[in-house]
Amino acid sequence: MSGPMALEPGGAEGDMLSLRLAGHRAPAAAAPDHPEPDAVDRLAAELADRIGPAVHPYEVAALLESEGLTAEVIQERYRHPNLFSLASALYERVPRTFPEPATPPDPWRPDHVRCALRGVLFALPGLAYLLTAGLWHAARDTDVLVVAGLVSWAWAQALGHRAHLRMGAGRREAGLTLRAGAPLGAAVATASGVLFAGTGTAAALATAQSVYLAAAGVLLVLGRERLLLAALAPVVAGSVVLPWWEPGTVLRVAPPLLSVVGAVGAAGWAVRATLAVAPAPGAVRPPLLPSLPYGLFGLAAGVLVLLEGRQHPYAVIVLTVSMGPAEWLLYRYRGMSVAALRATATPPAFLFRSTGVLALCLCAYLLPLLPAALLTDAEPIPLLLLAATLWTALLLQAFGAAWPPAGVCLAAAAGATATTLSYPPKGPGPLSLCCGAAVLCLTACVLRLLGRPAPHS
Repeated sequence: MSGPMALEPGGAEGDMLSLRLAGHRAPAAAAPDHPEPDAVDRLAAELADRIGPAVHPYEVAALLESEGLTAEVIQERYRHPNLFSLASALYERVPRTFPEPATPPDPWRPDHVRCALRGVLFALPGLAYLLTAGLWHAARDTDVLVVAGLVSWAWAQALGHRAHLRMGAGRREAGLTLRAGAPLGAAVATASGVLFAGTGTAAALATAQSVYLAAAGVLLVLGRERLLLAALAPVVAGSVVLPWWEPGTVLRVAPPLLSVVGAVGAAGWAVRATLAVAPAPGAVRPPLLPSLPYGLFGLAAGVLVLLEGRQHPYAVIVLTVSMGPAEWLLYRYRGMSVAALRATATPPAFLFRSTGVLALCLCAYLLPLLPAALLTDAEPIPLLLLAATLWTALLLQAFGAAWPPAGVCLAAAAGATATTLSYPPKGPGPLSLCCGAAVLCLTACVLRLLGRPAPHS
């Protein structure tokens, strides 16, 4: 029998023919150029978190290559002719998602304990004057201590800056600078005080003060605050018993002397530890001129603080204790400025935020000083203006702008010194007027120099 009816009824061709004769249509085979929906959807779901941030299908293609998908797998499993076709399909299926990047850690996060400890260390040496107050003439010997102290402050500021500059080359280089500069600074300060000393007691006090300040400066620069605290333990112990017991001349002199010896020994040990480090190759010694404005600022700050202390001695204690929080707020200003830089897109917007950061930090520093000034019978306005002057000057120095704060503070110190002795005690004194003008100038410098993104990037 010829024709289609001659085919075997059990064959595949016979089954297809039977279906057609019955009026049914066989399902068509899947075309090789169309994807298998379930397989592509499953792949899109698996890689959604990595495909979502892509901005072009080529990024998805690179992702698929990194997953090890070969051309054979793409054609057989996902029914796409090539890698780029599958990547385009996945790119269309997954919606775009652009997650915010993780907030980086604050690079200027301060050490809270260290800042608090440094504030205490700035104030504790004053107990030595309390112990030895009955051994020296208050009017005559005070001038000797003031002169030696001002020279020590100026020298310590300049030496500290120079040591920090050399710290970039290594701790050994900083140790070499401190080993040479600290004894020389103590000798210069002692000689300056001895010139005004009328008695051997005044000369001895100037020597002890200068030696201690030099050793303390070394320990603070090298970050050995706990060693300095241990060295001051005899002075603290001797001062605690004063309200209940009169220790006598020997026991009044022994604690300060032990603290001076302990500070010198601790400073020598700390410097020796830095010298044990291998020298940095190619270390270059920086010039002396960049450290000069830091020394001039130290001199001007000392004069301003002493002028305030003449009328309100307890104000000096308040200011010295506040130096720890002041240092903490310098770190916070830098951290908040970096955060403001990340949150703004234009220079005017950053200037606006930077102004707010400056105002916030200044208020955080000055507000606690207000009740402290009232409790110590000090006039709050001169104290607050002086504190604001010192903090804004330190802020500029922290960013390497040393000459503006040095010049402004020197002018304020010179103006206040020239008029404070003849000015009437009531009303806004010359110190208030000079510090107020200095605050305005320094604030303008801060907004001009630090209100731009460049210093914070």
